[in-house]
Amino acid sequence: MERTLPPLGAHRSVAGGLENAFAEGVRVGCDCLQIFVRNQRQWRAPPLSKEQVETFRAAAKRAGLAPVVAHASYLLNLASPDAAARRRSVAAMVDELGRCEALGIAALIFHPGSHMGEGVEAGAKRVARSLDQVHRRCAGFRTMILLETTAGQGTSIGHTFEQLAGIRNRVAEPERLGVCLDTCHLFAAGYDFRKPEAYARTIGELDGAIGVTSVRCIHMNDSKRELGSRVDRHEHIGKGKIGKQGFAHFLNDPRFKRVPMILETPKGEDGRGTDLDKVNLKRLRKLVKVA
Repeated sequence: MERTLPPLGAHRSVAGGLENAFAEGVRVGCDCLQIFVRNQRQWRAPPLSKEQVETFRAAAKRAGLAPVVAHASYLLNLASPDAAARRRSVAAMVDELGRCEALGIAALIFHPGSHMGEGVEAGAKRVARSLDQVHRRCAGFRTMILLETTAGQGTSIGHTFEQLAGIRNRVAEPERLGVCLDTCHLFAAGYDFRKPEAYARTIGELDGAIGVTSVRCIHMNDSKRELGSRVDRHEHIGKGKIGKQGFAHFLNDPRFKRVPMILETPKGEDGRGTDLDKVNLKRLRKLVKVA
């Protein structure tokens, strides 16, 4: 019997060149891939050269890993009440989206941001206005922006499905905006999906608020902290508070069979010298039921 798997992958390093992530992905057994398209700790980055773009696209074709998604810089805060900080975030996102478009990357994932004490409603409005600016400056782009679910730390926005819907429903072009679920963040925010009935309830809430079809990527991370902790601490698959069964529900849900599922678990090697991404991918694949 065949096993029906969604594309499974990991966030891999682009050290030494964006194209190097493909060799890294192949080495650990990825089907798909997530990368940074520029230094995530700096506001400015040199533009991509024609040669860099061609080298990346050639490496992508050779490796056959698809889709490729990118994670935006953690510096961005489209919800900031500070107009200058918001303008800088918009400009940086336009730059990242342009890089993704040039490289043929399917989606750019970002954290909605923090309202800095002014409230979720005010922050959501600012995120939507900022995204409208990005979309206007990137008219005709194929790369989709994905709102990532957050753990609910501090004044961050996006730890409920309703908050994500509040942003998406305000943008002028909602069809250009999707969702990235993060299992650790969902769990930390209070969404349980460890047992079948809990999973069904959580996905039902998701569908009612923003629609299951809006989900274009899932970050597969176990959680070091307990349900509803509001603390974002990733753990290896099956080694945290979620446990393997919680991941099995996502992996075997036919609604997500074409959605890329990406590891963001801690890097390193196990006691046998095996890359931990390879270990975690193997654990996920074992949870897929025989068709």
